[in-house]
Amino acid sequence: MNPRLRLVGLPAVALALVAGVLGVQIANGGGTYEPLRPADPCVARPVESRAEGIDALTEHLVLLGLDGAACRLMISREALTLQLAEADEPTDEQVSALREGLHAAVERMEDDDTLPKISDLVDEALANADLNRFLEAAIKLLPASAVDAALKTDDVLHRAVDGLDLRRILAGLNDGRNLNAQMNAAVEQAVKEALVVRLRDLV
Repeated sequence: MNPRLRLVGLPAVALALVAGVLGVQIANGGGTYEPLRPADPCVARPVESRAEGIDALTEHLVLLGLDGAACRLMISREALTLQLAEADEPTDEQVSALREGLHAAVERMEDDDTLPKISDLVDEALANADLNRFLEAAIKLLPASAVDAALKTDDVLHRAVDGLDLRRILAGLNDGRNLNAQMNAAVEQAVKEALVVRLRDLV
């Protein structure tokens, strides 16, 4: 074949291929485009985590809490994340909505029976606690049944949420992608501290 004819024919072949692909897309419903809508934060959605222990618990709590806050503010979780990342500091309304959302998340997890027993979290909470070895040993000697009878996971979580300095946590946010990580770290530390305080009261 003449090289010139080959060069002239290439665009026609490419155009035919593109037309064929477009035809298949349109035939399969690709002729219309609708952007994905953000999930409704007021509708309960499942939360899955690959983490374990307190990390998994707080990850679950934070995701549900952010949904709860967004629902109270009547915006999507994505919009709330963007607002928090763009502002120099959170508003009183945002702080209040987030705290209420976290408390509601604890209640939902209690109702769903997804909260672990407090005895399952003791070793992890004690791992980095600043306790003398005698007190730590005394706590570890407590039977799991006694710990679970005296302490409830939802109570410890509510205390942790009440102790969070949400304004400080959110004021340090400069990238929405870091919101979950910052919240998870802060809530995890608060849960450990609240649990250790309650364990000390048992000894």
